[in-house]
Amino acid sequence: MATKKQGTAFYEAGSWYHRMKTLQEDGSTKYSKKGGFATAEEAEKSYRKCEEEYARAYRNYHATASTDFGLKDYLVYWLEEIYTPRIENTTRMLASYVLYDLILPNMNQGIKLRYISVEYLDALLKEVSKACESAGNKSRELLNLALKDAVVQGYIQNNPVPSTKPYKRKKPTVIVLNKEEIRLFLEKASENNWYLEILLGLFMGLRKGEIAGLKYGDFDLSRNTVTISRQITSNPIVPKGQGKISEYQIIEKPPKTPNSHRTLRVPEEIMEEVMIRKAQNDFRKERLGDAYIDKGYLSCSENGLPHAASSFNMALTKLCRRCGLPHLTVHSLRHMYASILTEQGVPLIKVSALLGHSSMNTTFEYYCEVMDETENIRSFLNNNFLPEGA
Repeated sequence: MATKKQGTAFYEAGSWYHRMKTLQEDGSTKYSKKGGFATAEEAEKSYRKCEEEYARAYRNYHATASTDFGLKDYLVYWLEEIYTPRIENTTRMLASYVLYDLILPNMNQGIKLRYISVEYLDALLKEVSKACESAGNKSRELLNLALKDAVVQGYIQNNPVPSTKPYKRKKPTVIVLNKEEIRLFLEKASENNWYLEILLGLFMGLRKGEIAGLKYGDFDLSRNTVTISRQITSNPIVPKGQGKISEYQIIEKPPKTPNSHRTLRVPEEIMEEVMIRKAQNDFRKERLGDAYIDKGYLSCSENGLPHAASSFNMALTKLCRRCGLPHLTVHSLRHMYASILTEQGVPLIKVSALLGHSSMNTTFEYYCEVMDETENIRSFLNNNFLPEGA
């Protein structure tokens, strides 16, 4: 009888099995199989657990088997086994990005931990700092934590990081409301004419121009998705022969970056508000007749044309003032959206895709402080807020 297979699981002798590896005391690997599982799913789950245990044992062995191990091996071991257990998920996400995407790709892969010097680390941080404004500072912080622990564990005698060149800390002004403030904000926003726009900013992370550029045709009602394919922005008009701006023209343009072209899932609550807004705009169109200029915009003035560029932020200013809340802008809503996503453990690459950033470096640049330091905001998102296909 032929052996049945399903993924990494296989069926023989009356039960499901999977292959497994075990690291021996001398560093060699023993190969075997493990069985007795009632279903292929149970075997698959056990296989993944065994693989994780083997990877952890292999990493620990090669990082600590001798005092002559490499800086790379130590940093990976330190992050996964020492640092991760004592930090929150959002901080771990940030630390992983700094190590795996900034430090390790710029590092001499063969250098030993005991040979690192101030000069070597200065050269490394100089290369890392080219990624973005916050890269040098954050990488230096992480290396300092790791090498302080290396001193405690006796792997090196001194931590050279404090003697390296410091990098300025980018400290953007980021306002993140706490749970009670968000509850009050949304309660009052629901009575406001800008409620839909606020939801699109806070729970989908759209830019102000992207919200202004949305049309009903961008929404797929059967799949509950929206495609971002344009933005509305101000275009300064400078008359010929003059050096001053005479006016700002509201124009339609492609999204900010190629990655800003994206399709997102829309939560049902927001889709319901979209349909309410469509009914309101259809009523205006019927009432105004030819005076209504129908461009298909979701967010528009009484006559169907786009709002003035400052209108949304002015509405937010008035709303926050009435509620006694910190001053928020449309970009503040986007910051909070990023904070909520990272608090829910959404990987940085998905946060970047949702926000439509040109690269993960951009996401890291603007939101590393949000991910690392702001107050936790829980229980606001579910799978509806993940990008389509994620």
